[in-house]
Amino acid sequence: MSYLKTVIVQCGNEEYALDIASVVSIERLEKVTPIPHLPSFVVGLMNIRGELVPILDFEQILYNKSALTHDETRVVVVQTDRLHIGLLVPDAKEILDIPTSSLTKTGLLAYSKTPYFTAVANLENRMITMIDPEILSETITAMDEIEEYVETQAAAAL
Repeated sequence: MSYLKTVIVQCGNEEYALDIASVVSIERLEKVTPIPHLPSFVVGLMNIRGELVPILDFEQILYNKSALTHDETRVVVVQTDRLHIGLLVPDAKEILDIPTSSLTKTGLLAYSKTPYFTAVANLENRMITMIDPEILSETITAMDEIEEYVETQAAAAL
């Protein structure tokens, strides 16, 4: 049986999974520099090991409430073709091997506003939605402006 190694995060009352191959690190939220004139889900930029990483409040993207109010808030840094993105989540719970046989796309057609939901893992006592960070980075509003701002700030730091 084949498995997909994932990082499980909590948003709202739901669990979401990110393929561990796309996860760079899991960080505590540190000093964040706000980015003006962008949607409210863009928390700002955080310096993570010398790299400027835009922090997106994933709970606000999904549920219109902020993950900033939670005690165990974490930043899950994911790699995309465009840049590293930090997803602010209330909790990064565990690393889990999900059997690929448990993954289904059934029901995802209802999620037309969330094309980055790629599958659902239907496990014995839980249901976990798979997220593709690459598709997220391509479909989220203001991503071009975020990328341009990060490049400008990085160039200014040189």
